Amino acid sequence: MITVREAKKLIAGNAITGKQQVRFLQDTIGLTLAEDIYAQYDIPAFPQSSMDGYAFRFDDLQEFDALTIVDESAAGNTKTVSIGKGEAVRIFTGAPLPEGADTVVMQEKVRLEQGILFVEDERLVAGMHMRNAGSEIKAGMLAMEKGQKIVPAVLGFLAGIGVEQLVVYPPPRIHIIVTGNELQAPGQLLQPGHVYESNSFSLRAALLQMGVTDVRIAHVTDQLDFVINEINKASIDADIILLTGGVSVGDYDFVPEATKTLGVEKIFHKIKQRPGKPLYFGRENDTLVFGLPGNPASVLTCFYEYVSLAIDGFMKNAEPSLKTVEAKLATAFSKPAGLTHFLKARYKDGIVKLLDAQESYRMSSYAKANCLLVAGEERTNFEAGEMVEVHIIPS
Repeated sequence: MITVREAKKLIAGNAITGKQQVRFLQDTIGLTLAEDIYAQYDIPAFPQSSMDGYAFRFDDLQEFDALTIVDESAAGNTKTVSIGKGEAVRIFTGAPLPEGADTVVMQEKVRLEQGILFVEDERLVAGMHMRNAGSEIKAGMLAMEKGQKIVPAVLGFLAGIGVEQLVVYPPPRIHIIVTGNELQAPGQLLQPGHVYESNSFSLRAALLQMGVTDVRIAHVTDQLDFVINEINKASIDADIILLTGGVSVGDYDFVPEATKTLGVEKIFHKIKQRPGKPLYFGRENDTLVFGLPGNPASVLTCFYEYVSLAIDGFMKNAEPSLKTVEAKLATAFSKPAGLTHFLKARYKDGIVKLLDAQESYRMSSYAKANCLLVAGEERTNFEAGEMVEVHIIPS
């Protein structure tokens, strides 16, 4: 068995990175930009009003007591509007400034008498309430750097400067292969000796939270030929294969033998941890293969601690999906030496509390957990009030 740290280093070192894809802007939320983006145009492309009001030449206020309203400019106006000395134009937010105008007064600060404009704004200065061409960004300027995560504000900014498509690091294509003769779908009458299959549900949900939508699920019985055939089919177009169950050393645990038969390079098998000790990780060309244990809590823990690491690498996420914090331990506990324990817990206001039902088959406590407390391999006793490592579960 290898340590948790060694396992994570091996996964990070084998993570497939650098795949790129062109996507329409609206399909890139949560992804990472793979190329620098430069502005093609001045934005705004023309001087425009930032208020509903009246546009004029500021110096005219020093020469004329009132200005004559000669035209109107609305947002989307394509005709050329211009003013002469002593003239003004009715204008609306976003509309092009008339040629010759350099200032806008808001409509609440004027008085109108039969088409004559009296400006009543003592604080008005030249250039007020207008947006200069290129004040957002100028043509040729760097708009967004490679490596930027695409969040709603980024989408809005890029759409606003005319960008239609982006080159991004896409999510991986993932195949989930569920093994186990004892499994049956929820909603059916539970048969003797059977259990409801839940791993595909939690894994798919966790993947969707990470922005992975291309997920395929297959169920196979515990027969070597069937497991080999399903892995072989998945490897044709999957970037990551997740197998659940059949990864230990029992008579019906065929995943290690199946991957060996198919020529998958085993990177490691078994980690000094609980839950999830029999975790398998291998690689076949550009496809990563994870053999996850069958117990539901083990599956989810191994996903958060290891699979998400590979996905983060694939998607070039700058920040890890599983965030680490230090927290004060609410109550003392002890554990045997020799294995790192990932314990279901609740974190709030800098304090972490362990939950009951830590067994690897129990999901009731996982459903209440918002973090995993990491109890180091050789540590045995943990005292109330000491600072411990906590991994925040994505929500």
